[in-house]
Amino acid sequence: MQDDKFNYLMRLGDNALILSQRLSQWCGKGPALEEDMALTNVALDLLGQARLWFSYAAEIEGTGRDEDQLAFLRDAHDFHNLLLVEQPNGSYADTLARQFYFDAWHYFLQQALARSSDARIAEIAEKSLKEVSYHVRRSGDLIVRLGDGSPESHDRMQAALNDLWMFTGEMFQADAVDHAMTASGIAPEPASLHAAWLAHVREIFDEATLALPPVDAWMQQGGRQGVHTEHLGYLLAEMQFLQRAYPGAQW
Repeated sequence: MQDDKFNYLMRLGDNALILSQRLSQWCGKGPALEEDMALTNVALDLLGQARLWFSYAAEIEGTGRDEDQLAFLRDAHDFHNLLLVEQPNGSYADTLARQFYFDAWHYFLQQALARSSDARIAEIAEKSLKEVSYHVRRSGDLIVRLGDGSPESHDRMQAALNDLWMFTGEMFQADAVDHAMTASGIAPEPASLHAAWLAHVREIFDEATLALPPVDAWMQQGGRQGVHTEHLGYLLAEMQFLQRAYPGAQW
């Protein structure tokens, strides 16, 4: 049971950490100053959430590793984040599509985790929900603005949403870890979040005059089991360089 809880916490932390790193790559390169600052703030929110999940995971593991070691001293196959969050930033449309799909799922997940039988998880989720509520409103608003904007912004947004759609199915697939967490009342069954997520996505797409990709389309999977795209290795090489080159270094 403790191993399953540790693995589940690490998945939550990995999702937040990897997406935070992706968004931080936009710092100083955003399409407008307001967006540059907003993306950086979202990245910081996710980083803070990752620290909370990793800190609790380290306590559960009980081997003396801390949040920094969990973040910086693991190889790609030891990360169990969704494939979606490791995808490259691409154009701003690609970044927004990735963020919107994740934010909508993340919101409903945090809502469910706030009712967890594990008081510590419920506490972290309740705190995170305040930030995640802003994230999902912001990304949804931007999808609408670009989708219902110029012909070019509409086409770019539609193409980005179509391209990343195949990474959304993994959010609702369950394995032994998920089943164990659900059985103990710690976390929801992943599939139970799909209806609410899809309804929200459909609502935003309709408002943005965008077409919803086929719901029954083939989906990628493997990230939560440690099987990743080549993109994660490059991301980790950048993120972990300082700690790998100078072990134990602190600011």
